[in-house]
Amino acid sequence: MTGKKVPSDLLTVIGLVILTDLFVLTPGLSETVIRNILGLPLVLFLPGYALIAALFPAKSDLDGIERTALSFGLSIAVVPLIGLGLNYTPWGIRLLPILISLSIFTFAMCGLAYLRRTKLPEADAFEVPFRQMALELKAEILEKPEPGLDRALTVILVLSILLSVTTLAYVVITPKEGEHFTEFYILGPEGMADNYPTNYTPGESGKVIVGVVNHEYMPVNYTLEVRLENRSLSLPEDMQQITLSHNETWEEPLTFTPPTEGKDMKLEFLLFNETDKNTPYRDLHLWIDVGSNET
Repeated sequence: MTGKKVPSDLLTVIGLVILTDLFVLTPGLSETVIRNILGLPLVLFLPGYALIAALFPAKSDLDGIERTALSFGLSIAVVPLIGLGLNYTPWGIRLLPILISLSIFTFAMCGLAYLRRTKLPEADAFEVPFRQMALELKAEILEKPEPGLDRALTVILVLSILLSVTTLAYVVITPKEGEHFTEFYILGPEGMADNYPTNYTPGESGKVIVGVVNHEYMPVNYTLEVRLENRSLSLPEDMQQITLSHNETWEEPLTFTPPTEGKDMKLEFLLFNETDKNTPYRDLHLWIDVGSNET
């Protein structure tokens, strides 16, 4: 049976894997929702299906429901094992190595399934009869003489199943909006959350790094203000107004010179949004000393 054609179910699996690879790796396509739709079967179903096809090549080995259930279960088992193996390689657990590993595994299992099926009589080898199923479904809905009510119920059942699958896919792939918030932070001169400059001599300048991250799920115009004992300090113009898209980060060094001397003075970093320009949306502060350290 060396000239036997590749079964349609294995061709479908191979085609879906190649299509998923294209949508993940191609710029532009990788940003579409289709990538998510194709990615779910690649992770949750196709590796397990290919493995089941290789282990049980005959029709009599498993029925359709058992194959489907085991395909999901084995995929959930195989994918973490592949990830665990990649963790001990120089490539690590990253998108490209995972994609390549899953694709190679699925292709290899499909190849093994094909070889095992070719050794069986054609009538005994498992294959999903897509064309036959489609013709039977068409005949069931359109051609089989049934009372009008039964036919209507059949059509409603098929439409309900399609609607349920579509709704499930939409719920899975549609990103859920989390909490709307803005990150606002200051770091020391070395970019760490320590070693903040708090002691100054008169005329000495200090440096901190100010960061803002927008998680508001919309573009926001921010206003930054720095105050020492309620007295505003001058800032570069490009730091006063900050416009960020959702998930965009702004981080810049800020150099300032305290204009007055004193101990335990409150240096405030105030961030306003466009909703309320009088009340700070986020605020941070440092306590600083300017002048002689002598008591």
